[in-house]
Amino acid sequence: MKGLIGKKLGMTSIYTEDGVAVPVTVIEAGPCVVTQLKGEDKDGYKAVQLGYGDQKETRLNKPDLGQFKKSGLAAKKVLREFRVEETDVNVGDEVTAAAFEGVNYVDIVATGKGRGFQGVVKRHGFGGGRASHGGAWIRRPGSVGMCEHPGRVFKGKKMPGQMGDKRVTTQNLKVIQIRPEENLILVKGSVPGAKGGIVTIKEALKKK
Repeated sequence: MKGLIGKKLGMTSIYTEDGVAVPVTVIEAGPCVVTQLKGEDKDGYKAVQLGYGDQKETRLNKPDLGQFKKSGLAAKKVLREFRVEETDVNVGDEVTAAAFEGVNYVDIVATGKGRGFQGVVKRHGFGGGRASHGGAWIRRPGSVGMCEHPGRVFKGKKMPGQMGDKRVTTQNLKVIQIRPEENLILVKGSVPGAKGGIVTIKEALKKK
């Protein structure tokens, strides 16, 4: 099963054998524990649920707490499901970064940084108005209204609003290094989210 929960540690650069500097994001991938196996008979689909990070039992809701007590596992902070067709893992097994050995490309899902309420220049890249002749609307969006027909603003109009803090998926990131002894995966380029943010790592389906 090529799926893990991890934490973004930050960015650095490493050198290849040819002496080329490659920017990489360092991800602490696991170790994760198999907390539940889902099957078609009971749940309607096959999936493996992984847990990452220790958590106090007092901070869990009753369904999650009951699940951990039933399986006899320690409480975990983050739970994620990974769809599978077949799997050879059991509840309580530990999954580490070694599971990604031989994988060349991965997809990473994370929550992007929250930017708060932003205008159209920062949020959508608008050019803004003129700065001369009393330009009082340099960073304003301009007219958004309609005349008689249809007499309203269409849905999806690019306007000011909340920016960031959304689930973002970055696909086909090249795996540069895997360090199983340290539970680290180094991928080329940037990964969404801030340092210390939780990420989900999956084997890319398009590239091998």
